[in-house]
Amino acid sequence: MHIDYPLHVSAHGRTALTDRDSHIRDMIEQVLFTIPGERVNRPDFGCGLMQLVFAPNSDELATATQFLVQGSLQQWLGDLIHVEAVEVRSEDSKLHVDVRYVVRRNEERRLAQFEREI
Repeated sequence: MHIDYPLHVSAHGRTALTDRDSHIRDMIEQVLFTIPGERVNRPDFGCGLMQLVFAPNSDELATATQFLVQGSLQQWLGDLIHVEAVEVRSEDSKLHVDVRYVVRRNEERRLAQFEREI
């Protein structure tokens, strides 16, 4: 079992735990939405996705964002997953991120979808 993210207390009054597959999804979310420099002991962690939200929208920015996200996921989680595709889109005041990946330990294909208010 792994510590659940975001950190919270379970109904039993202990640190909430989760299974391995949910933990991998939680780690993907942490990489996506952590701004580099935000973590004191690991200042290069994250991908800066939220910083790009306010840049002028263009095909070039969308492509650069997808490469940035995919590269960060490979850097931080490459031993756990193989990223097949990343789709990032902004609709109204929400940022949508879809990550298709393969879990290395069992070769299962998965899709993780995230949505954040911007």
